[in-house]
Amino acid sequence: MATVRFEEAQRWYPGADKPAVPGISLEIGDGEFMVLVGPSGCGKSTTLRMLAGLEEVNKGRIFIGDRDITNMPPKDRDIAMVFQNYALYPHMSVADNMAFALKMAKIPTDERNRRVNDAAKILGLTEYLDRKPKALSGGQRQRVAMGRAIVRQPQVFCMDEPLSNLDAKMRVQTRTDIAKLQADLGVTTVYVTHDQVEAMTMGDRVAVMKDGYLQQVDTPLGLYDRPVNLFVAGFIGSPAMNLLEAHAKDGQAQIGDYLVPVDPMASKKMEGDITVGVRPEAWRIVGNSQEGLPVKVTVVEDLGSDAFVYGTSGVEGTPNNIIIRVNGRDHVQKGETIHVTTDPANVHVFDTATGARLSD
Repeated sequence: MATVRFEEAQRWYPGADKPAVPGISLEIGDGEFMVLVGPSGCGKSTTLRMLAGLEEVNKGRIFIGDRDITNMPPKDRDIAMVFQNYALYPHMSVADNMAFALKMAKIPTDERNRRVNDAAKILGLTEYLDRKPKALSGGQRQRVAMGRAIVRQPQVFCMDEPLSNLDAKMRVQTRTDIAKLQADLGVTTVYVTHDQVEAMTMGDRVAVMKDGYLQQVDTPLGLYDRPVNLFVAGFIGSPAMNLLEAHAKDGQAQIGDYLVPVDPMASKKMEGDITVGVRPEAWRIVGNSQEGLPVKVTVVEDLGSDAFVYGTSGVEGTPNNIIIRVNGRDHVQKGETIHVTTDPANVHVFDTATGARLSD
């Protein structure tokens, strides 16, 4: 049983005026792929390093299954770590790099070779086993680092931004490989990234962090459809959600003279200054200028099947840029003014002061 449980685990670096992680509580299921995501400095890597034993836990506890590993040496935790920079031995072959930890653990040669060959087959590295790391591409080196973790047959994989050093195309391919590999092996995995697209495409669940605190833990679609606060709403989604400052008036959200349609359940909770959020794909273009928000088009990104329209609105309270996703055949032109609206079900409402979600 390889569940992972953080119980108010805190890390306070010596000399710092506040903790990097004030006290995180999080439960990760057996075989689950959990992604920790957030901006730089939010505490996600520190949380992972506490689990791996690379950072001291000042308060609270961490469990793997029923074992309290809070003060256990890293080598006894039954964890395999995959780092951003591969950390391969340049003078060793791929096979020797993958087998090194097993050799140190005095695993018999036949068993070592079997595990290395099995991992190489899974990762498509069989033909590269005799090569040195310098003869491999970045993606292949990262697969070797994965192989080194797999052969140890750990209870938990810890991955700290393993795709950061890869180019865009290789990153997409490798994240698919990692997600498939984890599903095939069924090993509990904790994965750290600052890239929310990685988080959304790889994780069974995603934990969004800010300033050391968990903001929301949910499935990728749960985060996308029901962000609990303004931070999560603005962080999750590419392109980002449009966040418009508005004022609650008679159960409606008013931006200048434009009234944003709001779900009746949210309208009952609204008062004073509010922020409404609309995903780029939730806007629709309307012909009648009386019923839509005017947007002057500044840039059109044609992607083939669809396009992203970037524009500005003269209505007070709207942000500098509004992003609208349209059909690639809609032929929206730079410089023209379009009018857009949306449906109440697509509008997220937040309290501007607290950032809390008001929509159900």
